[in-house]
Amino acid sequence: MDIKNLAIKTILQEAESIKKLAGYIDNDFEKIVQLIYNSNGRVVVTGIGKSANIANKIVASLNSTGTPSIFMHAADAIHGDLGMIQKDDVIICISKSGNTPEIKVLVPIIKSRGNILIGMVSSTDSFLAKQADYVLKSTVDKEACPNNLAPTSSTTAQLVIGDALAVCLLEYRGFSSEDFAKVHPGGALGKKLYMRVSDLYKNNESPKVFMNEDIKNVIVEISSKRLGATAVLDENNQLKGIITDGDIRRMLQKFNTFEKLTAKDIMSPNPKTISKDELAINAFNLMESNSITQLIVVQKEKYLGMVHLHDILKEGIV
Repeated sequence: MDIKNLAIKTILQEAESIKKLAGYIDNDFEKIVQLIYNSNGRVVVTGIGKSANIANKIVASLNSTGTPSIFMHAADAIHGDLGMIQKDDVIICISKSGNTPEIKVLVPIIKSRGNILIGMVSSTDSFLAKQADYVLKSTVDKEACPNNLAPTSSTTAQLVIGDALAVCLLEYRGFSSEDFAKVHPGGALGKKLYMRVSDLYKNNESPKVFMNEDIKNVIVEISSKRLGATAVLDENNQLKGIITDGDIRRMLQKFNTFEKLTAKDIMSPNPKTISKDELAINAFNLMESNSITQLIVVQKEKYLGMVHLHDILKEGIV
């Protein structure tokens, strides 16, 4: 058996099936997006077997992009779980064949309750397709399975149609990155969307020296505050520059003695700054693009402190 070629064949066959789905996006699809958007209820997604697994993923995608959704297993539905359906809920029933026994029992019950039924189905001549109010076509010519039995291309097609639905609803409702952050507060993704510089710099000390301070005080300040740099201020506490570990090393290479040097002699003017209200990920991007490890935090040009690259990495944002 040529394992590599078999894997490639599977991928290409599924890719071809997915490509054909674009031709099945019709007026029903557009009406379904508008229907769900205007619904006062939730989206209840149901299925059996592998389709049930896909239904769970679609529910997760819808919930995470602003469309309240729940999963209902088709087999469990006819043994009591129908009670989770409310009168304004929209039902999406997923089945490749659309003719399984569970679907044939479940569909008439849903119809009798008055809920709108959407069928996601490969066979458009099936029981489900004929009974549904709207149809999401997930038609595939054959499975990637050599025996044309194991759900492969068909479940991938269902997954992609679900993603297309979620993305269209996301765009339709103007779901922003701020909205996304509200429902993804945990983990690196959430932090990337809501954690701000103000959440980080306050944990650090605020190293600073004045322009006329001697080099010994500068070195002590950098060393004691452990951020690898210090801000340089004038007598009016206005930010004038920054001195980093690198500036100290360059000073030692350039001068034979530094007893008469002051902070203004070795500082780098016009340091990179960032507002305390900026997202932490933006601070990281600014550091990365300028090949630096610290940023001076300001508010209306007033020096507040420093944020270090390690602060961001420690939070697992990147």
